[in-house]
Amino acid sequence: MTEVCTERAISVVVNGVPREATVPVRWLLSDALRHGFGLTGTHVGCEHGVCGACTVLVDGQPTRSCLVLAVQVDGREVTTVEGLSRSDHQGGQVLHPIQEAFRECHALQCGFCTPGFLTTIAAGLDARDPSVEITEEEVDDMVGGNLCRCTGYANIKKACRHAAATMRDSAGAKSATLAPDSQEAGR
Repeated sequence: MTEVCTERAISVVVNGVPREATVPVRWLLSDALRHGFGLTGTHVGCEHGVCGACTVLVDGQPTRSCLVLAVQVDGREVTTVEGLSRSDHQGGQVLHPIQEAFRECHALQCGFCTPGFLTTIAAGLDARDPSVEITEEEVDDMVGGNLCRCTGYANIKKACRHAAATMRDSAGAKSATLAPDSQEAGR
């Protein structure tokens, strides 16, 4: 008689932290994140991959966690909305520019879709050259795969443009501090 495997041990790096769990083989990644690891920022909406609320980053790529089995991410890196911020090395957190922009631009209402938008847009912004001004086509592409039933997208797009501008200004400031002083260069 063949034994049916109903659970499997997985090792995954979640938000920079190595994690291990034994999960039912039928669990979706969204189930493992929410129920196995207690990361409830990943929201489950349609459960068909349409709405984008469950979007997380798998090895840096936006992925619908309701369409991926947890066992498929064994050995991979997953970033949830909780992992977008980074440590300020003083016991606090620094928000990703898109998180800050959502707050500043009032880009959410009920908030259910927000984690999916944040992870998707963060990946898009992080993958582009921040020194180049963002185009409306890029903004449309970054927000186009996620559904929001409340806002009409105007402030979400505004937040995307705001975050891109913040990243452009930050990249410009970094390059200015790395450039040799003009007087030093002439010596």
